[in-house]
Amino acid sequence: MNTPFLSKAYTQDLKAKGMEIVFVSSDKTPDEFKNYYSEMPWLALPYEQRDLKAKLSKKYKVSGIPTFVVLDGVTGELITTNGRESVQEDPKGDELPWRPPSVWDCLGSEFLKGDGDTVEIEELRGEGRVIGLYFSAHWCPPCRSFTPSLVKAYESHLRAKQLEVIFVSSDKDAKSFQEYFATMPWLAIPNGDPRKGKLSKYFEVEGIPMFVLIDAATGETITTKARANVSTDPEGADFPWWPKPLSDMVAEGPGDINDTLTLCVMMEGCTPAVVDAAKTVLEPIAAAAKEKKEELSFLYAAAVGGPTEQIRKLTKVGPPTATPQLLLMDIADNGGYYVSPAAEVTADTVTGFLEAYKAGGLQRQQLG
Repeated sequence: MNTPFLSKAYTQDLKAKGMEIVFVSSDKTPDEFKNYYSEMPWLALPYEQRDLKAKLSKKYKVSGIPTFVVLDGVTGELITTNGRESVQEDPKGDELPWRPPSVWDCLGSEFLKGDGDTVEIEELRGEGRVIGLYFSAHWCPPCRSFTPSLVKAYESHLRAKQLEVIFVSSDKDAKSFQEYFATMPWLAIPNGDPRKGKLSKYFEVEGIPMFVLIDAATGETITTKARANVSTDPEGADFPWWPKPLSDMVAEGPGDINDTLTLCVMMEGCTPAVVDAAKTVLEPIAAAAKEKKEELSFLYAAAVGGPTEQIRKLTKVGPPTATPQLLLMDIADNGGYYVSPAAEVTADTVTGFLEAYKAGGLQRQQLG
């Protein structure tokens, strides 16, 4: 979708159906903004409001342009960040305001069993139950490698913990699908079914294998990274693997650090006693932030590995030390970060660091 396309759709149909558009410019100079905006029939955020522009880009996780975000004009609720595709598919706005389908809409009503019979969605839903969506294909070597591990975990303990898996196939033909599905003890969406595309879009599937878990009572996404959990928790002790408020960035990965404000407590050079004491402090603070649904993640590093060296390199804090180092990574803010002067992890140093950030009292630094 380019600007002339959107302008035509807006002028001919979308404006009359209640849509108003605000141009949020990424132009480099006021003159560029003025020249570009002269082509547009809608409103614009004043160019000089760069701080507000940055806040909007961060809030809606804008990683590239053009991005077209659609909000409810009454409540301000986010409807979709994928309005660009919506306009391309529906330029007359027949389905405006383009609310995305729910996960239940994407899943549909029935699924295949290995014997050719079908199972209704109502049989899978319920309190305490979990639905796993296994995006995979026989032509994919990593998929063929992971599938036996998932089958073993499912049959040995995950099915008993009320998990039902649905195979969402990317196989290229029905024969390949049938041969691959025959190796699996769970359900499937038929090969070529349009639900595959809807689910891939809903969960933003960019590569396979991918194993997604959802709460079968509410439809809430539990995790889109359950593939790793199957390997790191072979007995399913922590199943269904709800994200932890506080995570080990080496053992569990950096999470959503690229998109979400993240407190990183770097302790690769600290003693186990210092690490344990810090975790004791961090866990209730992280749990409280999660309970409040704050857009804030908490990571710690007790050893070198994973993203630790890259974080240290980008933030220029030097090699590991015998004392903890507290960093706030705000990568979504055009690569911003903040460093705490504190040399120990206490409730006061952590909450003070976070409160100072919220109050705008910290010196922003630039990754690089």
